[in-house]
Amino acid sequence: MASSALAHSLISPLNSHSPISIRTPKTLSVSSFNGFSIPRISRSPLVSNQLKTTHTSLIANCASTASDSSKDETPIELRFPAFPTVVDINQIREILPHRFPFLLVDRVIEYNPGVSAVGIKNVTINDNFFPGHFPDRPIMPGVLMVEAMAQVGGLVMLQPEVGGSRDSFFFAGIDKVRFRKPVVAGDTLVMRMTLTKLQKRFGIAKMDGKAYVGGEVVCEGEFLMAMGSSE
Repeated sequence: MASSALAHSLISPLNSHSPISIRTPKTLSVSSFNGFSIPRISRSPLVSNQLKTTHTSLIANCASTASDSSKDETPIELRFPAFPTVVDINQIREILPHRFPFLLVDRVIEYNPGVSAVGIKNVTINDNFFPGHFPDRPIMPGVLMVEAMAQVGGLVMLQPEVGGSRDSFFFAGIDKVRFRKPVVAGDTLVMRMTLTKLQKRFGIAKMDGKAYVGGEVVCEGEFLMAMGSSE
């Protein structure tokens, strides 16, 4: 009897029709379960508005990114125009006496008569100096970069505006030459040679030269040219 009374006293609150009252803050809601009142937490209006704003902005940002990525982009092979041709290789061969494997100018892309010229050398793995310089790391020799620049200078000096002759034109000296970065197979060497001083009486000319790869200087120096007339 005692145990039955004890069990009845323990179970009776659950079967009671009057639920236990629990004080809750305003932000809590109360629900009843089997006679018990259970507090349920609800979000405040401020938190709900912040969550909605964040969710909306996230959706907007994702939609913006998707729309940007969906835009058609110009393929990389069509973005960069080719260098212009002012003097082609056949005309270069008519001006310079150099021949394979020592003709190191492929094209002239800018020419100011008697003043300056810009030439390019396409550096390829098929160049004959790469097997020996170096087998494991193909780097264009610095002396050949200087020679290529001198040949661009020759294109300026051997023009009628200057009065040089391919039969008596020589690379006489270099000063203040600096190599800034290595030139490797696959690079396009862009060389600008500018006439700074000309003494026709002595057949001496001085030129400033700079060579670039991708817009960065890789070599620069001062060049001395000796020339003569065709007579």
